[in-house]
Amino acid sequence: MAVELSFSGQYAVLTLNRPEALNALRFSMLEEIARVADTIAASPARALIVTGAGPKAFCAGADIKELMGRDILAQRRGAELGQNAFARLAALSIPSVAVIHGYAFGGGLELAMACTFRIATPQAKMGLPEIKLGLIPGYGGTQRLPRLVGEARAKALVMSGRTIDAREAEHIGLVNEIVEGDDPVALGQAYLAQFTAFSKCASLFAREAVERALATPLAEGLRIESDLSTLAYQTHDANEGMRAFVEKRTPEFKDA
Repeated sequence: MAVELSFSGQYAVLTLNRPEALNALRFSMLEEIARVADTIAASPARALIVTGAGPKAFCAGADIKELMGRDILAQRRGAELGQNAFARLAALSIPSVAVIHGYAFGGGLELAMACTFRIATPQAKMGLPEIKLGLIPGYGGTQRLPRLVGEARAKALVMSGRTIDAREAEHIGLVNEIVEGDDPVALGQAYLAQFTAFSKCASLFAREAVERALATPLAEGLRIESDLSTLAYQTHDANEGMRAFVEKRTPEFKDA
């Protein structure tokens, strides 16, 4: 299958498996990503790793041949399909990381940006080159990129279609970390380990508070933080965490 889901311990692993086409996204793959996201949501996984098969690419973007010759309604449905699939991943209650090795262009980079975190190997190359085809990103790139790197840098990247390397991507905040290794799943597990030892409830509340800060005025954001902080205090894990601190022991979180 061109989209594969597997589980390794506490991790779900979503792999784009079309290496002969640099894991380019077909519409059927977008549909499968949405279905896989629902399966992950119903699983006991504590984190998600997203990667691409083969050594050359995370995902080279949309399958251009499939985009040609479609009427305007079909093009609109295609954009909405990609946006919905990636939104399903972004809405998961567990943290996710895109492990970018090789190329991540167009829809591939948009997929990576839908993840909570992004890590890249030193050889990674990424960008949104749609402008070179007379197009613009349609799977969320124009919206997620400025939230990650700021408006000015996002405009420059989208309007030039320029390719950047891993070092520049880390410098501007597009990727969280540059990592060394040739096993994307192992790299993803090593990176996510720092987030999976805590209460899933607290992790979700923390992420939601930070994400909503980008879309609300400060006063409203502070109210949201107060609400979520108050909810966190009501959980079993908060009581366990505070008791463990006082008793000088490691807490045993129940995700409840």
